[in-house]
Amino acid sequence: MKIKKLQAGALQLTIFISVVIGIILASFILLMQLHKQFEVQTSFIKETVNNAQSGIDYALINDMVLNDSTFLNIYDEEYKTLSLYKNYWGIFEKVTSKSKIKKQSFIKTALIGTSQSDNNRTALYLKDNKKPLILVGNTKIEGTAYLPEQGVKPGNISGHSYYGAQLIYGNIYKSRDLPKFSSELLNHLSHYKTINESHFIDMGTDRAFANSFTKPKKQIYSTGDILLTNITLNGHIEVVSETKIIVDTSAVLNDIVLMAPEIEIKDYVEGAFQALANKNIAVGKQCRLHYPSALVLVPKKESNDDELNSPITTKQIDIGDGSEITGTVIFYGKTKPNNFNPQLIIRKESIVKGEVYCSSNLELKGRVYGTVFTSDFVAKESGSIYQNHIYNGNIIIKELPAQYVGISFEASNKGIIKWLY
Repeated sequence: MKIKKLQAGALQLTIFISVVIGIILASFILLMQLHKQFEVQTSFIKETVNNAQSGIDYALINDMVLNDSTFLNIYDEEYKTLSLYKNYWGIFEKVTSKSKIKKQSFIKTALIGTSQSDNNRTALYLKDNKKPLILVGNTKIEGTAYLPEQGVKPGNISGHSYYGAQLIYGNIYKSRDLPKFSSELLNHLSHYKTINESHFIDMGTDRAFANSFTKPKKQIYSTGDILLTNITLNGHIEVVSETKIIVDTSAVLNDIVLMAPEIEIKDYVEGAFQALANKNIAVGKQCRLHYPSALVLVPKKESNDDELNSPITTKQIDIGDGSEITGTVIFYGKTKPNNFNPQLIIRKESIVKGEVYCSSNLELKGRVYGTVFTSDFVAKESGSIYQNHIYNGNIIIKELPAQYVGISFEASNKGIIKWLY
């Protein structure tokens, strides 16, 4: 019997084919493992994002401790964590939800306020001061109105009567005191200003700054006046002056907060920011402040005053002709008895799209597309002052989108104003 020898070349080919098959099989197994790991990682990423959203949803329906972290239990699995942190940005709640699964993490930050119900939205809430509301000229109130027991009447100013077909274009209910802000918000407004030198911005080195809301806030601070001109500020930035802030037309401001005793916004300024003052806020002509801007004046508490605010009549918010504010306008303070001066003025052709809250006298010459909460109206015409009169002012709730979210009141439904970056 002859033994046939296999040629060396054939043996090498067999070995080569075996090696190639082995490599292919190993690669396939490795690919399957990588694919499985990729599926797990993708699942973790999706779950991490969903958990972060669940944290925001939790904050919308539950009370949380201010300036402290809240940890939520997720299926009792130690490698999954979800923490929430609540503080304020300007007058609005800011909630940061941080979700983590092993090495995957995701952060969502939301600005939160109060939303009105879709049905029967309030156009006007006038405190019951035992005086009727008087409408004159081309005034129009459209939507649900809460009025004093004395109701609403047509009036006359300088020969001009009321020209509407009916007094209130909507349902009328009896009012009482103005809706209350949350005690947490009031306490925050009383102790808001904090200075942190380690986070100061040097405006001498650059004129454009951006800061994410996932990072500590930055500050521009001065003991004197601050003029914001030829500068761009975006994000988690506060501008704080011990005297006055002036916003020039050349300034580009988005999502920042201004704080000073006096704030002056020049003509034609455009941006989206919050302005918090305790003496005066003046908005020039033809300004455009986009949602969710806020103008807030809370007079400083005096040492001899046992209320939140001192009784002063000279402090006011003045919105110039043709300006448009989309967001919130608030004057919150006491005034002296027999005060006939306006603490909040919305001038001719100016528009507020959102909510106006005035705990004193409001002079409405322009339009509010949304809701007005006020203690009193005044109209200054031809050298005379008319109490609880509206002259050529409009309040129309249907022009405000149902999705609008604004002022935080006690026992109110919360909603997301915007997602922060």
